[in-house]
Amino acid sequence: MASNPPAPEAPFKPSDTFVYGGVRTDEGPFEEWNPTAESIRPVRGRHRVSKQRGGGLARSSTVLGVGVIAAVGAGGMASAQTGKPPVSISMPDLPNVGSLISDEETPEGSATPLSSLGMTTAEAEQGTEGAGEALRTRIMAQVEQQQSQAETKAAAEAVAAAEKQAAEAAAKAEKEAKAKAEAAKKKAEEEAAKKAEAERLAQLAKQYTLPTSSYTISSTFGQAGAYWSSGQHTGLDFAAPTGTLIKAVHTGTITSAGWDGSYGYKTVLTLEDGTEIWYAHQSSISVSVGQKVNTGDVIGRVGSTGNSTGAHLHLEVHAGGSSSGIDPMAWLQSKGLTP
Repeated sequence: MASNPPAPEAPFKPSDTFVYGGVRTDEGPFEEWNPTAESIRPVRGRHRVSKQRGGGLARSSTVLGVGVIAAVGAGGMASAQTGKPPVSISMPDLPNVGSLISDEETPEGSATPLSSLGMTTAEAEQGTEGAGEALRTRIMAQVEQQQSQAETKAAAEAVAAAEKQAAEAAAKAEKEAKAKAEAAKKKAEEEAAKKAEAERLAQLAKQYTLPTSSYTISSTFGQAGAYWSSGQHTGLDFAAPTGTLIKAVHTGTITSAGWDGSYGYKTVLTLEDGTEIWYAHQSSISVSVGQKVNTGDVIGRVGSTGNSTGAHLHLEVHAGGSSSGIDPMAWLQSKGLTP
């Protein structure tokens, strides 16, 4: 480790020199050494003071201090020899001497870094505080950035949720509107169909009529009972007073007229489509076979002939001339008539 060379020793001049055998005269003459003279030489060679780097004043003071130390040491020795009082020298507080050595010779673990030489305590503290403030600023910027990203993401998710909700609401509204439109259309179609059917029945009603008037429905088609040989009723009974007029329900031809056993006096009216209308239990017949009749023409009168328990018109309907009849109530209703 490099160090400053010691100050040269002052010439030694004892007051009395004692030697075994007598006084030695080959060690004189002696002179008094003044430490302020040229006893302090500048340091040369490789142990020179490094160049000043920013802290010029501090380094100059340090060099001066080294010289003063050497001078003080030499003065002390001289004072010891001469008996002169020591010189009082005041030394300022200086940085570590090792920190002033050149970069090549700086020992490891130097207490004072070169970058802080010449800096005041306030400046050092200001530098530290500046670095901390910069770090704090960066951290706060990162926090703000992360918060901004989180807020942006939350906003985007909220917008997406709102758009999805709006789309679902629009789809639901569209579906409901479509369903309402279809229901309205279906209802309108049904109403139109009903209206058309009513018009058709109204036209048919002009062409068809009920077989009698002032009546009461006493028995219906398919009704079971012991009164009928087949076990069930095969027609529709219109109970009315004897002699009540019986009419042709539609334009057609008389194909049968006369007595027919359990039916009593019976008349058969065949329509243009081949449907046969049977009128039974008549008290009298007003038409003959082959006669053409129109809707509403009188063909006989209500009676209680044949297998009958009272005055009534037994009406049967045989579609297409079939031997088995169909429900006269339904057939009359299909023609716009309500018995």
